[in-house]
Amino acid sequence: MRFYQNLLYKFKRLYHFFKTGLAKGLISEIRYRFPARKLKIIAITGTDGKTTSSTLLYQILQTAGKKVALVSTVAAFVGEEQLDTGFHVTNPAPDQLQRFMRRLVDGGYEYLVLETTSQGIYQYRNWGIFPLIAGITNVAQDHFDYHLNYKNYLQAKAMILRLADHIVLNKDDQSYEQLRAILKTSDSKISSYSREHKIEPQVEKALKNKFSENYNYSNGLLVYELSQKLGLSVADFIAGLEKFAGVPGRMQEIISKKHFRMFVDFAHTPQGLEAALTALKKLAGKGRLIAVYGCAGKRDKSKRPLMGEIGVRLADYVILTAEDPRTEDIWSILREMKENLSTGHNKVISLVDREQAIAYALTKLARAGDIVGIFGKGHEQSMNLGGVEYPWDDRQIAQKYL
Repeated sequence: MRFYQNLLYKFKRLYHFFKTGLAKGLISEIRYRFPARKLKIIAITGTDGKTTSSTLLYQILQTAGKKVALVSTVAAFVGEEQLDTGFHVTNPAPDQLQRFMRRLVDGGYEYLVLETTSQGIYQYRNWGIFPLIAGITNVAQDHFDYHLNYKNYLQAKAMILRLADHIVLNKDDQSYEQLRAILKTSDSKISSYSREHKIEPQVEKALKNKFSENYNYSNGLLVYELSQKLGLSVADFIAGLEKFAGVPGRMQEIISKKHFRMFVDFAHTPQGLEAALTALKKLAGKGRLIAVYGCAGKRDKSKRPLMGEIGVRLADYVILTAEDPRTEDIWSILREMKENLSTGHNKVISLVDREQAIAYALTKLARAGDIVGIFGKGHEQSMNLGGVEYPWDDRQIAQKYL
């Protein structure tokens, strides 16, 4: 069975070479007169932290006076203008991306910060993109429903790195040595960042002032290394960092008059959830941490028990609920999230209705000094129930009950 799954996986790559790469990418590249060749493209990939890193680099370049655009999970920006591109995915189709880049070239833009995903890379959605620099945040468990295993997932990420003139790797991440082996390139083409590396004291201070979470501090180190490779000064980096207002739906605090605090975050992987809960647990101090989240339907099932265990280990209460169940039975998803729990069942509450779950956390459980974290949807504006997209925003629902 595994043999045929791997064979099908390799066939999909060939299929997309013709369907997506040649039929859409090459034709659009010719139609829009090879716009990527006239831009300095910085590609950022990884499992968690891509959007924060991409948006921060965009902010720093913009603050430094560069004409820069951004394509990320949350939005596309041309200069200071936020666009409704109609992409609806992090990695747009190659014809959309080529048209977008032509607009940048015609507008005299110099830089494009491009967030890239493993599926987009694998499917040739980045056709014609040869980044000036490519950086990676981390590679943890995700998208195994598509890539089948960690090795394939890592190799998909490496595809965009190979195309770059220079590569920036995370030396603190489990992927570092494996990526070095996969890339098989000269040391001069690769640089790395790490919490153990010595950096300028003023940069370290600025990063710690901006980011209290270890994972965001690491994202900041990546962006600092990228900015150095782009020739920006320390002053440019710090000025952009100080202006950085964060990313909607990424550890976003929902302000209210309640005596507890509430955050919305996009964490939807085991590594991302553990990092977010660890940061909030520290912030809560003597208060309790209440976590509300689920797992997506028709996606990597192997991470479901891990997500359940992480919540029970780090939070005081865990409310498991719907998160884009698609056509899967929500109760079945929640059972899979709890199937490896040997202790902590008294901490877990299962409420399949996500609004009911959020309302219960905010009106029944939370008390003064507590922190409530709602995870998995972040900035997203819809939820898939039964294969149909319905309007949804965790932040609006939270405000309703605050």
